[in-house]
Amino acid sequence: MIYLDNNATTRPLPAVVAAVAEALNVHWANPSSKHPAGQEARRLLTEARAEVARLLGAQPAEVVFTASATEANAMALHAALAVPDAPRRLVLSAIEHAGLQQVAKALAGEGVEVLILPVDTHGVIVTAALPALLADGAAVVSVMAANNETGVIQPVAEVVRLARAAGVPVHVDATQMAGRLPVDCAALGARFVSVSAHKLHGPKGIGALVVKKGAPFAPLLPGQQERKRRGGTENFPGIAGFAAAARHALASLSGAEGLHIAALRDALEAGLAAALPDVRVFGAGVPRLPNTTCMAFGALDAEVVLQRLARAGICASSGSACSAGGTAASHVLLAMGVEEAAARGAVRFSLSADTTPGDIATVIQILQAALTPLLAEVLTA
Repeated sequence: MIYLDNNATTRPLPAVVAAVAEALNVHWANPSSKHPAGQEARRLLTEARAEVARLLGAQPAEVVFTASATEANAMALHAALAVPDAPRRLVLSAIEHAGLQQVAKALAGEGVEVLILPVDTHGVIVTAALPALLADGAAVVSVMAANNETGVIQPVAEVVRLARAAGVPVHVDATQMAGRLPVDCAALGARFVSVSAHKLHGPKGIGALVVKKGAPFAPLLPGQQERKRRGGTENFPGIAGFAAAARHALASLSGAEGLHIAALRDALEAGLAAALPDVRVFGAGVPRLPNTTCMAFGALDAEVVLQRLARAGICASSGSACSAGGTAASHVLLAMGVEEAAARGAVRFSLSADTTPGDIATVIQILQAALTPLLAEVLTA
């Protein structure tokens, strides 16, 4: 198998698997219990929280563990709206993850006004449009640090600056950036930052919301855990795995791993462009995550391309979401002004440190053989 779907999830590291197993086999006591076994679990939980905080440039007390980035996103929006006298209005970019969009849609059904911040043709947030959207105030501005489909890095610092000038807090979904590029919550200045462990070679079912120290916060799940910010017994096996992944990611950020992955990504794009006609890369020409490329192959539907890849044991994904009637056009690409047919044809390849030059060469070879006759049929039709 050649796995190029790392923006969907990553292979857990051996150290992560070992940490989860040890937590399940040895440190399985409830961290809230007062007996020695429980207190040992509490001590290890505190150490794990500090590891995750170090990766994110946050204080340990600011880290609230959740079940996912989706939950963290929902917590952030609900907490912002729960602040006394906060406007029943939120602003989010047109390219936010579907999970966050679903939360916003549910809030809109409860009477919250949702305003959309547009992006340009490269998929970059148009920050010049933000002051007008904030003219009447908002409870929160929610933007992603890097897009999950195109990998395009967003001007979050400028968003925070403009929102702060308007007196509006910011939530940043850093799910795809954390572990791939540095994230410094203290320097960023956002009130909330969401992350997920399974995007950085950690386990599924564990995420975190960084809540800026001193910020007002109303829990989505009331309880005694997580400093009363998220009820429910802590998922310590998941947290232990998250900490192991964070430790590895922090060490990797200081090396050449990102440059190596970016070089492989660039080789994939160049190789496919040379091997096939009408290859279109979305978001090219602006800063992107080093591991991500999103492209279309002429007028071919993404499902056609993915089927050919799957037969060869190559894992990639569509830049769009499946719907009952077939393949829906990617909302991210549509927001960029991409025509609907091309938006339906987008295929995302997302690499990792496990990707090799041989993998890239194989993918180019497979797609050249599989798609050349299909594209020829389209061109002569």
